Parts: sequence; C-alpha cells; structure tokens
Amino acid sequence: MGAAALAGFLSGLGLIAAIGAQNAFVLRQGLRREHLGVVVLICALSDALLVGLGVAGAQAIAAGAPWFQPLMLWGGVMFLAAYGALRFRAAWRGGAALRPLEGASVPLRRVVVITLAFTWLNPHVWLDTVALLGALSVQYAPWHWGFGAGAMLASVVFFTGLGYGARLLRPVFANPRAWAAFEALIGCVMWVIAAKLALRALSG
Repeated sequence: MGAAALAGFLSGLGLIAAIGAQNAFVLRQGLRREHLGVVVLICALSDALLVGLGVAGAQAIAAGAPWFQPLMLWGGVMFLAAYGALRFRAAWRGGAALRPLEGASVPLRRVVVITLAFTWLNPHVWLDTVALLGALSVQYAPWHWGFGAGAMLASVVFFTGLGYGARLLRPVFANPRAWAAFEALIGCVMWVIAAKLALRALSG
C-alpha cells in the first residue's frame, strides 16, 4: 500500500508540475493574493475527483463515447486562445492596474468560473492525467486506490505550494514592467498550448 501511494504521489507530481495554463493561472492569483484559498481548493479537489475518475475507469468511458475527446479538445483550444488574448491586452495596457497590490479586484464568482474552466476544459487533464494515471494505477492492484490517493495528495501539495509560495515573488512584481512581462508570458503560454492542441486535433 505504501509503495503504491508513493508511486502515485511521484507520478501525479510529475504530471502536474509541468508549466501549463492552470499552473500559470494559480501562480498569477498567488501573486495577487486574490481568492487564493478558493483557487487552490478548487484545483486540488477537482484534480482529486479527476484522478478518482481515472482510477475508476474514465478511460473506458472516453473510449465508449467518440464525441467526448474532440469536444474537450476544441473547447480547451478556444478557452486558452481567448484567455491568452485577455492577458496580452492586460500587458499592453500597462500602468498601475498591473500591480499585484493595486489591480482591480476580480469578483469571486468570476475567479471560480475561470478556475473551473482551466481545470475541466483542460484537455491535458482528460487526455493525459486521467487516462495515464488511471492506466498506471492498474499496475498496483489491489492497491490501486492507494496509488490514486498518492496522486491526489500530490495535487494538494503542489497547488498549495505554487499558490502560497508565489507570495515570495511579490516584491519583484511590484514593478509594473515586471507584471506586464508576466502577463505577456502567460499569454504566450496559453497560445502555445492552444496551438499544440489544435495541431494535435488536426493531425489526428
């Protein structure tokens, strides 16, 4: 059981630690200290549920519904492209509005919707995390749920560390130029991921 949980923790951590749209958003909220607890909670709980779906057999569900994969894929492409454009617009505007401490607060409801979209419309979650972790868990039967629990714990540890650790960088991003550059970087990450996903869909 312990070996399965450790394998799940390391596997889950390795998958979610890569720079991606969801992680960039959590980092941004951490720098702003804006509804951070809610963002971290949604990401961690959503990941736990998705890991559970993977372990329980979400891969079989996707195989039985041919429309599911392309729907999530193109939905993710459109969302990432739109959000990337918003980040480029924020970087272009510049000024004090880009300061983490002085920027206009975003309503909690909007932050919740965006966080849910980054998680549930993220094709990498469905195509990689759910399917891959689900497949890996089979190797640890009958301790497959131990593997899943380890992967869930990895999500909690990672998102908590990413969000609250971002506060250490706040003095750097007090400079409007640094914050504008960060907004532009997020925009680039969004568009690169969206382009890769679109190419994957077109080539498939």
